[in-house]
Amino acid sequence: MSLVYSTEVGRIQPEPEKKSRPKGDGIVRIHKETKGRKGKGVSIIKGLDLDDAPLKLLAAELKKVCGCGGSVKEGNIEIQGDMRDKIKAHLEKKGHTVKLAGG
Repeated sequence: MSLVYSTEVGRIQPEPEKKSRPKGDGIVRIHKETKGRKGKGVSIIKGLDLDDAPLKLLAAELKKVCGCGGSVKEGNIEIQGDMRDKIKAHLEKKGHTVKLAGG
């Protein structure tokens, strides 16, 4: 038989607070990464101070611009292939400060 209701906390743990992503410095950085991907490269966009819904919309927009797949993971956008130049041009057009970083 399991516990249905109790006036004391006991073993029931309160739900942990939702972790918020750290705020960036206002500069969007685009990395190229191949580790753990069997040699296939991806462009990772970090530093976008957006919530989940607008981040997914921007990811969809970037996938259309680049003509390839991608995803949103842990507040970063991953676009398949080395599309850093196209991504940089598109984000600068939208008013972001962009730097190419790494590899």
